[in-house]
Amino acid sequence: MAVSSWSPDKKHSDKERWVCVYPAYINSKKTVFEGRRLPKTKCVENPTYQEIRDVLDSAGFKVGVENKLYPRETNKDELIYKGRIRFQLKKDDGSPVNLKFPTRKSVLVYLCEMIPKLKSRTQKQSGGDQSHSVQGGGKKGKGKKGKR
Repeated sequence: MAVSSWSPDKKHSDKERWVCVYPAYINSKKTVFEGRRLPKTKCVENPTYQEIRDVLDSAGFKVGVENKLYPRETNKDELIYKGRIRFQLKKDDGSPVNLKFPTRKSVLVYLCEMIPKLKSRTQKQSGGDQSHSVQGGGKKGKGKKGKR
């Protein structure tokens, strides 16, 4: 199998030169050894490639998804960890496609900020919080009355 090596002739607009992002890079459940690239406090719990794709797409990047698995991934059978996202970070002249995101790290930080705000995440959390607070509130009140 012949693998094409890096060539200075390739442009930033060629998909081979696009930046790769695996969900493990921003997963708060992973360790640095397992592939996390940012501090846990900034990361997101179990991000998916679909969420990353949606955020990058809405930020105006050209995005591509590949059916790849992160090499350090230990759960090779689980679909949640599959997917490699490629996006064009720089124009052919070397300047950033989006001036807000000059580096890969700035894009990773943005992903961690935006993924929790996605509808799929906010609907799950708000639905769980409402039912939990109603049940928890009733139990707390009864417990206090019984102790008095």
